[in-house]
Amino acid sequence: MSDKNVLGLIFSNLHDESINDLTRRRTMGSVLFGGRYRLIDFPLSAMVNSGVGEVGVITKKNYQSLLDHLGNGREWDMSRKNGGLHLLPPFSHNQDGIYRGRLEALYGVWEFVMRSNADYILLSDCDIVANMEYDKIIDAHIASGADITAVYAKGNVRMDESHTATVFGVADNGQIADVLISPEMSGDSNISLNTYVIGKTLLKNIVMDAKPRNLVDFEKDVLQAKVSTLKLMGYEYTEYYSRISSMQSYFEANLALLNTENRRALFKADSPIYTKVRDNPPAKYGINASVKNSLIGDGCIVDGKVENCILFRGVKVGAGTSLKNCIIMQDTVIGKKCGLQNVITDKKVTITDGRLLTGSSRCPLFLAKESEI
Repeated sequence: MSDKNVLGLIFSNLHDESINDLTRRRTMGSVLFGGRYRLIDFPLSAMVNSGVGEVGVITKKNYQSLLDHLGNGREWDMSRKNGGLHLLPPFSHNQDGIYRGRLEALYGVWEFVMRSNADYILLSDCDIVANMEYDKIIDAHIASGADITAVYAKGNVRMDESHTATVFGVADNGQIADVLISPEMSGDSNISLNTYVIGKTLLKNIVMDAKPRNLVDFEKDVLQAKVSTLKLMGYEYTEYYSRISSMQSYFEANLALLNTENRRALFKADSPIYTKVRDNPPAKYGINASVKNSLIGDGCIVDGKVENCILFRGVKVGAGTSLKNCIIMQDTVIGKKCGLQNVITDKKVTITDGRLLTGSSRCPLFLAKESEI
């Protein structure tokens, strides 16, 4: 990466409404993923691996589990006297005291940003599962002389999820010529990955100009409104990623990790994804257990049949129970002789003996945290 100083800012709540069932009691950033991770682990780990030495996590509401997960940042080597990890509480100058968009959130934490000696600000959200090399993105931003660099990837937009998407029209020279927000369209597009690089001075001017004009939306009020006056450059991300924009896409993104190639593309040996470490015993399998094409977390006890599933830490599966295409979160207990297919359980769910629960791949059945069936 360039020798320029970079401050990373991660927005932990901006896409909570995409997966309301899972964010009712937590932030988007603290949603569990892939058997042992949280969604915030991906942008935070990528920043650490890219040499970003100071990161602020902007919260909004329901952030207790996020605070518990991040702690002092030790697992990410961000527990430092200088720089390191900072948890930024929600604050805004509107009547509710809670920010309404990215610009207003930046205004609320601007004193923190100004105390940093960073030349560039790296903005990221928690709805993208990827292992980005931010250093390459920052270098490309500097080399191009862009005012703002926006990361995008070619992908398919489904009509039922287009309302959560921002789509770019990118010219042959890489400059963004058009910005479509929540387009009523489907098909292959240049989908924004909600990751931006911008100089601190320019960002200050944008944020301070937005406040008296009551502008709160970065994509609408900056990218779209100023596409013809600012030099907006696109950076195409060509490696593996998942975009979490609905319960269906969350379900699919998790189960996609059962593909070995996808796991290798996301979890690279030279740029690991860090997470909070727990001292759990290894998984235990009963004499009649059967496990096929599944990810099984530490501390699980499996006495039944598990196929194409992801079991988080501490899950118990009773004898005679069959699980297929399920995501079972931490400390869930499933009794004997149950049958579950296309089911997502939140943490600490109890399913008593003999229950049959079935969802579909397009609409998985969801069981809320600490519920009992």
